[in-house]
Amino acid sequence: MEARITPRLVDSLYIEAMVLADEARAYFEDHGTEERDALTPALRVGYAVESLKVTTRIMHVIAWLLTRRGLEAGEIDRAAASQPDRRLGEAGLSDPAVLPQLPEGAVGLIEASEDLYARVARLEQDLLSPPEETQNRGSPARSLLNRLERAF
Repeated sequence: MEARITPRLVDSLYIEAMVLADEARAYFEDHGTEERDALTPALRVGYAVESLKVTTRIMHVIAWLLTRRGLEAGEIDRAAASQPDRRLGEAGLSDPAVLPQLPEGAVGLIEASEDLYARVARLEQDLLSPPEETQNRGSPARSLLNRLERAF
């Protein structure tokens, strides 16, 4: 599985996360303020909560990717990289009742952060899965080949 998480993939995800972090900061601090101010007080609270969730998701992803980069650069060893405090932090799910009521710009950032987080979570899960389980999940053909090899 380590081979699937290449330095190129990590760098690509890192750039995506940094760009998304910058877009979220620009939107939630600057560009989205007029849209936010037009919301009811209760929805403004939901807006603020969702903006914090976006930031949390992105920061967890960046921290995880920096760990992968440190591992690749030899700055930390595999044992340190696999410690629980180096795992992808948990991020709360967005409130499905609030999302449809938020401005389109906010919803786009929320969905982008959820997508990025989910992709990185899948990569981490693949790293934590036993090798055979990971191989079988990746391809039905590989699963069949593994079963045939065990049979003979």
